[in-house]
Amino acid sequence: MKSYYKILEVPKTASEDEIKKAFKKKAMKYHPDRNENDPKAEEKFKDVNEAYAVLKDKDKRKKYDMFGAEGFRKRYSQEDIFSGFDVNEILRNFGFGGGRGPSGFDDMFGGRARAPRPRKGQDMVSDLTISFEEAAQGTEKMFTIDRGGRTEDTNVKVPRGISEGKKLRLAGKGYPGTHGGPPGDLYFKLRVLPHPVFKREGHDVVIEHPVNLTDALLGATIQVPTLDGEKQVKVPAGTQPLTKLRLRGLGIHNRRGKRGDHIVKIIVNLPINRTPEQSKLIESVKEDRL
Repeated sequence: MKSYYKILEVPKTASEDEIKKAFKKKAMKYHPDRNENDPKAEEKFKDVNEAYAVLKDKDKRKKYDMFGAEGFRKRYSQEDIFSGFDVNEILRNFGFGGGRGPSGFDDMFGGRARAPRPRKGQDMVSDLTISFEEAAQGTEKMFTIDRGGRTEDTNVKVPRGISEGKKLRLAGKGYPGTHGGPPGDLYFKLRVLPHPVFKREGHDVVIEHPVNLTDALLGATIQVPTLDGEKQVKVPAGTQPLTKLRLRGLGIHNRRGKRGDHIVKIIVNLPINRTPEQSKLIESVKEDRL
């Protein structure tokens, strides 16, 4: 996508007079009446006029410099670019005469001199990073966004139970519209930071919790972390490794307001460094084939 400055072969610091002179030179070079046997000349003539239509207009040039070539073309249609730009009059002022036919060059430029229609502004997309707890329980975030050259503070409400990759839409908070059109929308793409203990499976929260061999064999009551703080869980006697113990209703809310469960996956820690007495005890258990 070629820069308007490169099309006219002027630097970005060029004055209005320099831009005007460069346009006259290029328009003379690529004018269709002077290049009847060169089909590419007409396209170059269009490019030259488009570049001049933007760079001669202080407001359009400012926005072009702000957004760059690609960003400017995404935000402004051909109607926007050529609004208030009468190619026939400008060419006559430069001594080229009128265009071809009763409508001059209007047909070549698709009737671009017509009054532009209101156009909705472009949407904005931004990333929003939140913690595991914020995703599970909901939160509010304050952001300062740049809306086409002006900043605005925006409050973002994150609903409870939201998951990784979901998008939040703020209507009318995108780039401003043109010619009276409404602004675009602002979208936040959610990224949820991993938690050192909690893992999410659907609307359940899963943790792994270690117990020693004695507690697994004889049973015990343990304290485990949940989204609602510390809770007690009974480990039944004879609990096997990777057994899942369920605390109902302590997981993550779904859209209907119902919560999933908090699941505790038991990790049985087997003794590695044993005392002689412990080794004898294990040997006696082995003999009894427990």
